[in-house]
Amino acid sequence: MYKLINKQLVLSSFLLFFSSFSITQDSQSTESDILFLKMQELEMEMADLRNEVEAQNYLIEKLINESVKEEVAESVNLDSTDPALGEDVYRFDGINDSQSIEEIYNQAILSLGNEDYNSAKKLFNYLITNFSDPDKLPLSLFWLGEIEFSSGNFEDSKRYYIQLISSFKNHWRVPLAHKKLGDISFKQGDIKMAKEKYQFVIREFPNNSASSMSLQSIEDME
Repeated sequence: MYKLINKQLVLSSFLLFFSSFSITQDSQSTESDILFLKMQELEMEMADLRNEVEAQNYLIEKLINESVKEEVAESVNLDSTDPALGEDVYRFDGINDSQSIEEIYNQAILSLGNEDYNSAKKLFNYLITNFSDPDKLPLSLFWLGEIEFSSGNFEDSKRYYIQLISSFKNHWRVPLAHKKLGDISFKQGDIKMAKEKYQFVIREFPNNSASSMSLQSIEDME
């Protein structure tokens, strides 16, 4: 009888130990599953964030490209343009003639749309050197800034944007020129200056598309 009780006690102890071990294992397994699920969720969130940043960059580039296309669409047809323009842009001798300005600017925009940046630079520079048109001159400065920015010539790009901002404070391209100065600071590693410039655009031009672009740039930096 005593041996039987002993065996029952041993068996009960074994079952209790086994049950406790199983519960511990189940608990550890559950914690591992939860950790794995959390890691998956984090990876998905990071992937979504990367997609959002890529989408925003695409939209910004699309905005600039569409702006070029719109100006190309408004420019004169190449077939009706004086052939001599492509051969010698200096035929106008600096005379402030509206038709001459329009022809040169349209040719510059067409060159820009065709990614002939050297020709575009030559034409835009001729415009800002020889004419004083209140619309085409600031636009030429802006596009020269864009060409230099895309080529990685940030100091030259900055010079054109600053000239546009200081000389034509009320021009509709000024807000975006300010935003591009922030982009230059960011490219040069001056994050603090870039953020200050983006905040300036948001504060001073709240209803301009450059403001929403600046806000997105700040969010991408954080």
